[in-house]
Amino acid sequence: MRVGILGTRGIPNHYGGFEQFADYLAEGLVKKGREVFVYNSHNHPYQEKVYKGAQLIHINDPEHKIGTAGQFIYDLNCIRDSRKRKFDILLQLGYTSSSIWSRLMPGSACIVTNMDGLEWKRSKYSKPVQLFLKQAERWAAKSSQHLVSDSIGIQSYLKEKYALKSTYIPYGAEPFKKADQSVLEEFKVQKDQFTLLIARMEPENNVETILKAYDQLESPLPLLVIGRTDNAFGSYLRKSFGANPSIRFLEGIYDFEKLNQLRYFSTLYFHGHSVGGTNPSLLEAMAASSYIIAHDNVFNKAILGEDAEYFKDQQTLFELLKESKAPEKKGKAIANNLQKISSLYSWEQIINSYDDLFANLVGEKG
Repeated sequence: MRVGILGTRGIPNHYGGFEQFADYLAEGLVKKGREVFVYNSHNHPYQEKVYKGAQLIHINDPEHKIGTAGQFIYDLNCIRDSRKRKFDILLQLGYTSSSIWSRLMPGSACIVTNMDGLEWKRSKYSKPVQLFLKQAERWAAKSSQHLVSDSIGIQSYLKEKYALKSTYIPYGAEPFKKADQSVLEEFKVQKDQFTLLIARMEPENNVETILKAYDQLESPLPLLVIGRTDNAFGSYLRKSFGANPSIRFLEGIYDFEKLNQLRYFSTLYFHGHSVGGTNPSLLEAMAASSYIIAHDNVFNKAILGEDAEYFKDQQTLFELLKESKAPEKKGKAIANNLQKISSLYSWEQIINSYDDLFANLVGEKG
């Protein structure tokens, strides 16, 4: 089976959730004997033609020259290339800048789209852009042969909105077991003596709400903020909170080992994401034994259940942060979340689910 994966900047991951997902999925499918091709931006720092057995197709990506419009051109270039590859399955991760080209998708391949979250709800977008994203969602939903939902909430939404069935397959993670405190020296923190926030600097991730509540605390532990601040909102956050010595902006960190060490040794992990399905960074925090305070929404609660604390706004978060956390409560929540990772979200299960789906779609299985 020939499987193409598009919709990311490429692997190995140097950007975000879909890239991390493509990294794991491509390797897993290769191990199952599938012939896997992953589209990479020509600007990707990894320039080899093969990665973990997956073949990389480097495609011209003008985003660095012309901005957001370049994403649409990059996706167009990927889709045009896919027409000559004779893929059995073409997996599309997201739809924001690719669904306008849906009529150009190769007719010989089965088009499977992971619909991601509700992109049009993201507050960083203007009203006209939100309207476009709603239409893009419709194009992707209607033009794909099969849809994948990474959360039950997204699956229900697609059924109600478009009367379309989708296969529920969440993201994956693996329990983290290689704790090494020496990594903490680089960041000038100590075990259980710092808190952690990992997110893109976007309004819907409630970064500002978290920082405002933290800014109110008297003599708080250091808060490490990991995420690039080279956009307008990120610059605003640095300007607003950078003077607080307890709030440390570390920019983007893409060393998975370092991130896991920080998650493991933090005393508290903030997850403010409010739009989307099964967020990869949330699963990774659970897998690294983080104690989590999450934004109160259906997506986060579907994953964490009672094994986290929740905030709705700055004031509720501030009140939570003033409370002392009982060790037994933290220990139980961490243990329960680790069990969920092993039983529901292991990468082996996720890869098996995708492989079974692809096999069924191309007629390998009854």
